[in-house]
Amino acid sequence: MKILIIEDEPGIVSFIRQGLEEESYEVIAEKNGIFGLERATTEPFDVILLDWMLPGLSGIEVCRLLREKDKITPVIFLTSKDTVQDTVMGLQAGANDYIKKPFQFEELLERIKVQTRTRLQEAETLTLGNITMDVLAHEVRKDDRPIALTKKEFSLLEYIIRRKGQVCRRSEIIEEVWDIHFEMSTGVIDVYINALRKKLDLKTEEDHIQTVRGVGYMAKE
Repeated sequence: MKILIIEDEPGIVSFIRQGLEEESYEVIAEKNGIFGLERATTEPFDVILLDWMLPGLSGIEVCRLLREKDKITPVIFLTSKDTVQDTVMGLQAGANDYIKKPFQFEELLERIKVQTRTRLQEAETLTLGNITMDVLAHEVRKDDRPIALTKKEFSLLEYIIRRKGQVCRRSEIIEEVWDIHFEMSTGVIDVYINALRKKLDLKTEEDHIQTVRGVGYMAKE
């Protein structure tokens, strides 16, 4: 699991990082709202922990802008604001949960687990336009027509659909889908993407798998 912390208080970041890394989470931290938003929209994360008061952009602004591109990744607000109106504002901005400072790490950990568990349960059936994936049954359909994919093609399609709306860099794909953690040519990804497009009969005007030149690919509705 990969967690993004957008928080400008070093003590809080250190406290959360230490606890999460002991639980085997990968932790990335940004202390500025602008940089945090850039990270959140260009890299895949399982949960985002977001402070309300941030330099650059406020947490509310970050959340609202994030939701324009990513409606899936769970966001948990971390804030000392404690009125009902503040809670409502945070949830209306697109947050999934809201935890008030100061908090115990155990409570934060349980809230993270709830969000990741809920997301995994919801993600057993994935959709991309008129394409559906049944992850458990290992089936792909387009307009209810079955599509035969190899195991690696299925894994690649699942990876980019789970990160729908986010750029999937070639280096990340080769590490996560091929489980290769050393430098090598990522040209094999292009071959598999082309095979997927052919099998899914994707035309230019409905290309749900878009090329981000020089970077990678992005699944879009």
